Amino acid sequence: MSAMRPAILAGAMLALAACGSEPEEASLEETPARQAIEANAVRLSGEGLAVGGEAFFFNAGRNEVETALAKVLGEPSRSDTNTECGAGPIDFTDFDGGLTLHFQEAALVGWNWHLPYEGDAPTAENVALAGGETLGASRASVEGREGFVLVEGSTLGEEFVLASGVGGFIEEGEVAMLHAGTQCFLR
Repeated sequence: MSAMRPAILAGAMLALAACGSEPEEASLEETPARQAIEANAVRLSGEGLAVGGEAFFFNAGRNEVETALAKVLGEPSRSDTNTECGAGPIDFTDFDGGLTLHFQEAALVGWNWHLPYEGDAPTAENVALAGGETLGASRASVEGREGFVLVEGSTLGEEFVLASGVGGFIEEGEVAMLHAGTQCFLR
């Protein structure tokens, strides 16, 4: 009987999940449940980020976020402070693979993820935007995302925003950077 209990519980959970819900267009890779299963995955969103099954929304503590990411991406490659941001001084932490976290008063306030610059480590393969978008994705792919809008008159290049609160840049027909939250872009 105890061997049947997990199967019964799994069936009951599936039945509850299906009750009264419309089928969704998202693939299995895009569901939050699937993302939580990936213990070594980092999923970025307009509200913060998730490391494995642990979510860190903007305003999460710096130590907790950096510790969780270090387990997946390795120790940070550098940390520093930029005192010349319009939003006030921003402390940042870079991880190999192009992920930079922004902190103010020891709280997570933003992130950006960029293609490698000369001398950088390759893009982290276990990092993606919630929903699966990654750096290097085609312009057509990102244009198909909900709420895609080009930022008219941007002085930073071909800039876009998505309905999810994520923004980014397109260079040479592909996504070169994604970001959310407080940034320190000089416009």
